[in-house]
Amino acid sequence: MSGTASTGAAGNRVSLGEFCAGVQVVARRELGAYFESAIAYVYTIGFVVLANSMFMQEFFLAGTADMTSYFQRMPLLLAVFLPAVTMRLWAEERKQRTIELLLTLPIVPLQAVCGKFVAALLLYGLFLIGSLPIVVMLAVLGSPDLGLIVSGYVGLIALGALLLALGLFLSALSADQIVAFVSTACCALLLVLLGDQRVVSVLDGLAPKLAGGTLLAESIALTPPYETFVAGSLELSSLVHFGAFTALFLWLCAHALEQRRT
Repeated sequence: MSGTASTGAAGNRVSLGEFCAGVQVVARRELGAYFESAIAYVYTIGFVVLANSMFMQEFFLAGTADMTSYFQRMPLLLAVFLPAVTMRLWAEERKQRTIELLLTLPIVPLQAVCGKFVAALLLYGLFLIGSLPIVVMLAVLGSPDLGLIVSGYVGLIALGALLLALGLFLSALSADQIVAFVSTACCALLLVLLGDQRVVSVLDGLAPKLAGGTLLAESIALTPPYETFVAGSLELSSLVHFGAFTALFLWLCAHALEQRRT
C-alpha cells in the first residue's frame, strides 16, 4: 500500500496496512488481559445488572415500550464505569515498567494507543450487548420506535468512545490506577454535568453578561449533543462533536507517549 498512516520517532514511514496490523496486535494483547484477569466478566456483569435493573424499575412504573429512560441515565453511569475500564491501560504499564518494553516494539505510539482504544471499545460493546434483552422484551410487549432505539445506541457508542479516549489520555499521564480512575471520573462527570440545565443556569447567574454556562454547554458539554441522539436525530454536528473530541484525546495520548519515548 502506497499511502502512509503515521511516522515514528525515527522518521520511519508506516503504511496503513502495517499500522492496522500493529493496532490489531495491541488490541488482542489488551483483550486477552481483560479476560484472563476476569476484569471483562466482572465489569460487564456489574454494568449490565445495574443499568438493566434501573431501567426495569422505571419500566414497571411507567409501563411504556420506550427506552428513553435507559438512554437518559447512561451518561452519569458511564462517567463512573468507563474510567474503571481505562484506568489500568497505561497506569498499570507504567507501574509494572512494561511501558518501556511496549514502546520499544516496532510500532509507533499511535498504534499502541489505538490498539488499547479498540480493546476498550470492544469491551464496552459487551456492556451494550447486555441491554439487547430489553429491546427484545419491548418488541414482544409492544411496538417500540426502533429508529429511536437505534439512534440512542449510536449516541451511546459515540459517548462511550469519547469517554474511553479521555480515560486513555489521563491514564497515560498517571502511574497509579486510582489516580487515573478518579481524574477520569471527575473530568467525565464535569463534561456531563456542564450540559445540565440546572448547572447552566447557576453558571450563567454568576456572570449574566458572559453567559459562561451556556457557552460551556454549547462548546464542550456532552449532554446536549448526546440528547439529540436520544431524541432520534442523527445530527452531523453531534457526530462531529464526539468524533473531534475522541480524536483529540487519542492524539494527546499518543503525543504524551511520544514524549516519553524520546
